[in-house]
Amino acid sequence: MSSEGGKKQFWKRNVSKVPGSIQHVYGAQHPPFDPLLHANLLKANSKSQSVSMRTKKVTSFQEFESITSDAWDVGDDDDELLAMAAQNLNTDVVMETANKVLQIHSKLQEQKQQDKQIETSPEQLDRLEQVNNKTDITRSTSAVELNRSGLDDFENTSLPRQQSVPSRSTIPLVARIADQNTSDAPLMTEREMFRLEKFRQLLAGPNTDLEELRKFSWSGIPRQVRPITWKLLSGYLPANAERRESTLQRKRAEYFAFIEHYYDSRNDEHHQDTYRQIAIDIPRMTPESLILQPKIFERILFIWAIRHPASGYVQGINDLVTPFFVVFVFEYIEGEVENFDVSSLPDEVLQNIEADSFWCMSKLLDGIQDNYTFAQPGIQKKVKALQELVSRIDEQVHKHLKQSEVEYLQFAFRWMNNLLMRELPLRCTIRLWDTYQSEPDGFSHFHLYVCAAFLVKWRKEILEEKDFQGLMILLQNLPTMHWGNEEISVLLAESYRLKYAFADAPNHYKR
Repeated sequence: MSSEGGKKQFWKRNVSKVPGSIQHVYGAQHPPFDPLLHANLLKANSKSQSVSMRTKKVTSFQEFESITSDAWDVGDDDDELLAMAAQNLNTDVVMETANKVLQIHSKLQEQKQQDKQIETSPEQLDRLEQVNNKTDITRSTSAVELNRSGLDDFENTSLPRQQSVPSRSTIPLVARIADQNTSDAPLMTEREMFRLEKFRQLLAGPNTDLEELRKFSWSGIPRQVRPITWKLLSGYLPANAERRESTLQRKRAEYFAFIEHYYDSRNDEHHQDTYRQIAIDIPRMTPESLILQPKIFERILFIWAIRHPASGYVQGINDLVTPFFVVFVFEYIEGEVENFDVSSLPDEVLQNIEADSFWCMSKLLDGIQDNYTFAQPGIQKKVKALQELVSRIDEQVHKHLKQSEVEYLQFAFRWMNNLLMRELPLRCTIRLWDTYQSEPDGFSHFHLYVCAAFLVKWRKEILEEKDFQGLMILLQNLPTMHWGNEEISVLLAESYRLKYAFADAPNHYKR
């Protein structure tokens, strides 16, 4: 067998085991696997995730544009158009709207690039060229090291992740996770202040209109109101303002009653595997999580696992705590956040954050629990759907992956299992989740279209890679470290267009 063939076989042999290599650690009460029951559950989930279409339609793009003409004037918030139209547009109008949003972003990007070229001095250009050369050398060196290592561990490869995952620095968490939220960010624009005021007015009412809140939230939630908005959109808090405080007190007390009742059982024989796997996985979480207190994450994950015996704890669930924890930390920070130490918060505040994170994570997982039950059928289904969708929207990319013998499961399993958290900086995940919580079945149904748009976004780089190994290195190390709101806005606009182009087609994924 040739050297190249041997490498392919090694990758395929190891990568094909990805689902099996995810060690499922279930609670003690996990029932035996029942194929008939499992099939019924899948059918029920499938029905619950169907998207209903409103009967009210806007008949023309011109009519829609006249209704929302003020939104077209501002470049930094174009995707709000999509949110405003989400409930009442037909397919043609939505596609035309999304295309216009993408064109505007493209023109803005070109203008910024031209301005940057004008402002960059020859000395700066020389330095940039040196940096690019170093990056190319690093990539080449990585490939050599990969060959030398024999590809020992697919998920824990020695490839550098300096571009896709923030580096493990000692900079405090809050200073790193939100580029637009830090105290040294530019002052709020008039548009941003207006949007913040809209949110505050909506939240201040005796009964928050959740449909309006979802519409405003689709294009991003201001940092100042994100904690309360996430709690409302997730269903953790009631729309009635008078009931919120009593709900918080009751749910927080309930969570810590679980701690008192269950947590000491972590060393019992029938819970040891669950707790041991959680303890192993927490240090593997995104670098931002390491600055947080690991015991908090241990408690949240352990309590969730033993209260959900149908799935128990599965690797991947651990990542889903971090965005909630980080967002709820901001609820207790005013003014300067640079160099803020989360551990300096009072114990009572940390306990509130822990309980709120547990309940909101639980609400999220209620909608995607088939991702983590035995054999993870939800993920298997979504990866298959992604493959069929990409074959429709970009046949060239699909054929290129197929000809290179790259299976979608080899890279997209993680995209579904971790909701793209390992592919994007945390600040981008938080912005993405603003929209996910605004969309019907956002974490399950809409996420599929985000993954499709995310894959096709790299079509140029994908088509330039000519072999299996190069494609796998690329797809496991996508350069998103410096992404921010603008890139996420474009990704969401394209995802929205794909959803309305394909979601309700009779032959959705079939030719």
